[in-house]
Amino acid sequence: MSPASLTVALVQLTVGDDPAANLPRTLDLVRQAAAGGARLVLTPEATNLLSPDRDHQRRVLRPEGEDPTLAALRAEAEALGIWLLVGSLAFATDDPDGRFANRSLLIDPQGRITARYDKMHMFDVTISETESFRESAAYRPGDRAVLAGVDGIPLGLTICYDLRFPQLYRRLAQAGARILTVPSAFHPTTGKAHWEVLLRARAIETGCFVLAPAQCGTHPASASPGKPPRRSHGHSLAVAPWGEVLADAGSQPGITLVSLDLEAVERARSRIPSLTHDRPFSGPDPDDQARPAH
Repeated sequence: MSPASLTVALVQLTVGDDPAANLPRTLDLVRQAAAGGARLVLTPEATNLLSPDRDHQRRVLRPEGEDPTLAALRAEAEALGIWLLVGSLAFATDDPDGRFANRSLLIDPQGRITARYDKMHMFDVTISETESFRESAAYRPGDRAVLAGVDGIPLGLTICYDLRFPQLYRRLAQAGARILTVPSAFHPTTGKAHWEVLLRARAIETGCFVLAPAQCGTHPASASPGKPPRRSHGHSLAVAPWGEVLADAGSQPGITLVSLDLEAVERARSRIPSLTHDRPFSGPDPDDQARPAH
């Protein structure tokens, strides 16, 4: 039987391009979260590294089984006796084209990996004349939605740009998710415009809690002094199933503790049971606009 409430902690980070330098701060915040009573601790996307330099990434990234950040986080989850959602880690792969994996991992209180999710939707966008991103050039997309469990509570795993694809969240909710995770490194421009409204929309559409730990600030890039550093929006959010923002972490690194009343999921869905109201439909056909009406 799953619990009626769950205390969670969102870890907000400003990681740089050196995984070894990022790890101690991450571990310190995870420990603070556990000391504050969190049963589930969540870190953001790119917990091990954010770098604007693909060559540097190729030099420092390791396969999952050899990654020191993952090994340390698994050991820490076991030592603290907590569930740990590692928002994502960048891993080297054996893909012929050399692309990396952007992978979220759920670790149980025994330090075991119980779920893996590879980010499906790649951030290939042009935000302005001076800022464009082609995530698919360096990262291979996943192709499978993942539902996991924390103490019997179904958890749907997603990452960052997935947030703009509501069909994924609806599928997870209809499969049983009561909590949806959206670890992110959202861009400041799109974050200011869209971050909160999209997270609230996903919560309202699904009747789920949405937990979104985020990267914040300007990310150190000492290995690539000639390249402009990455920046992230911050504002890790916890959103209730009715759409209320329960917590906003602001713009600085740290932890945010939140107690989730899991019965709120059933209350929201009983008021608006839209997950059960899907209707089959046809159209539109690609040439409908060209076809004259009669």
